[in-house]
Amino acid sequence: MDLKQAAVEVLTPLGYEVLELTVSTSGRKRRVLLRIDRLDEAVVTVEDVARASEVFGLELDRLDPFEGPYQLEVESPGAQRPLITARHFERFHDLLVKFRAGGESLTGRVLRVEDGAVTFLVDGEERTFPVEDIEQARLAEWPDKPR
Repeated sequence: MDLKQAAVEVLTPLGYEVLELTVSTSGRKRRVLLRIDRLDEAVVTVEDVARASEVFGLELDRLDPFEGPYQLEVESPGAQRPLITARHFERFHDLLVKFRAGGESLTGRVLRVEDGAVTFLVDGEERTFPVEDIEQARLAEWPDKPR
């Protein structure tokens, strides 16, 4: 069962984008961490987190994916915001991003996004990677005002 897909199915119609869903185990207890954003790109509020938590919690209850207890945590993207789509990179243009592509771990400033590829300034050199080749990316700095 794909829990991320289950989250997408119940939260997208409510106006939320599922950025990340991870399940980790500590002892006998599981932790389900869900990071969401708003599809309208407005700031995620406490009310948004509460609503997503309630709706996805009910879906988890319905699916009953774990034998033992689990803890659901729903968060806004925050400073560790994952960047997944071309639009994410466009939205955070000019900011530093830590990313992994082509087997390298890099930090670069987003210069532009064109034709499904992102160009970064890495150590004074422009480097371009197709979005689908970027294995993982997170903001390395936070914008002065919400984007």
